[in-house]
Amino acid sequence: MIEFTRRKRVENTLNIAPLIDIVFLLLIFFLLTSTFMHTGIELTLPEAQTAEVQDVEEHVISLTGEGELYLDLEPVSWEDLPERLQQSLANSPEKVVVINADRGVPLGFFVRAMDISRQAGALEVTISTRPPGDDTR
Repeated sequence: MIEFTRRKRVENTLNIAPLIDIVFLLLIFFLLTSTFMHTGIELTLPEAQTAEVQDVEEHVISLTGEGELYLDLEPVSWEDLPERLQQSLANSPEKVVVINADRGVPLGFFVRAMDISRQAGALEVTISTRPPGDDTR
C-alpha cells in the first residue's frame, strides 16, 4: 500500500508589527495637531491706547457677548462666582483679577464682576484690552 505523508498544517498568524507602527503614527499626528488648537473663550476685547502686558499670576473672569461667565476658563454661574473666586484668591499671593469682557457685554455685568472681585478679596482688578489696530482675539 502507498503511504501518504501528512503535511504539517500551516498556522495562520497575524503580524501586528505594521499595525503598531500605524497606530503610533496616528497617535503622534493627533498629539501634534491637538497642540495647535486654540483653547480659550472667543472674545472681542475693546481697544485702549495704554494697553500693556502684565506678568503676574492672575485670575481671569471672562464675560462673553452671549452672556456666559467663566473663571479661569471654567464655566461658572453668577451665584457660584464669589465663593469660587475667593477660594482661588486665597492661594494667590498677588490677588490680581483680570476681567475679559466682550465689547457687547452690558456695563452692568462688568460692574457686577468688579464688585464680586473686590468682595472676594482681590487687591487689584484690571481690565483686559487690546492695542489699537490689533485684530487678534
